[in-house]
Amino acid sequence: MVIVGASGSGKTTLLRVIAGLEQQDSGHVYIGDALANDLPAGKRNVQMIFQSYALWPHMRVLDDRSYTNVTFPLKVRKWTAEYISGWVRDVARRAGLEEHLFERHPEQLSSGQKQRVALARAMTTSPDVFLMDEPITNLDPPSRVRVRGEIKRLHQELGATTLYVTHNMADAYTMGDRIALMRDGKLVQVGTEAELRAAPADDYVLDFLNS
Repeated sequence: MVIVGASGSGKTTLLRVIAGLEQQDSGHVYIGDALANDLPAGKRNVQMIFQSYALWPHMRVLDDRSYTNVTFPLKVRKWTAEYISGWVRDVARRAGLEEHLFERHPEQLSSGQKQRVALARAMTTSPDVFLMDEPITNLDPPSRVRVRGEIKRLHQELGATTLYVTHNMADAYTMGDRIALMRDGKLVQVGTEAELRAAPADDYVLDFLNS
């Protein structure tokens, strides 16, 4: 599900509510069939990938035996080094992280490489839901196209529900099974690109699709 809308329409706030980082004013949050209103962020099986990547600057990319950007979620869950080694290297491979990058710190990585680290970290815990907040906005055009393809491939491979926020309609059309358009904090219309174009809810939807 790709969520689009103008800046300030509520896209990021919606993701933060689902993640448990913000409290909704009304209504309920369900993850699967489970009511999640009172669950703290750490107890919801979701992973959020931020536009800024949110990597630890003092940690290397990956080391099975210590706290690193990719292994951190597993170390805090008390996984042993043996189990971590058997799991995260496969995760890193699927995220497109080459082994020669493992020893580097974030400042030694390109934007595309940082994005892959953020993806690998999110994949380590096999979440029920991925929440992606404009994760490729900062990339140059060639890297943007490549990483966009990687995210779509990972989604198809893992099968987890993915909510992807963007204001870029090219990203929305390329990646979305369905598109949800927000305006002033509300979902205006939800459907496939074909459905939205065939029967736009109002002129705003039509104008936005053609923007």
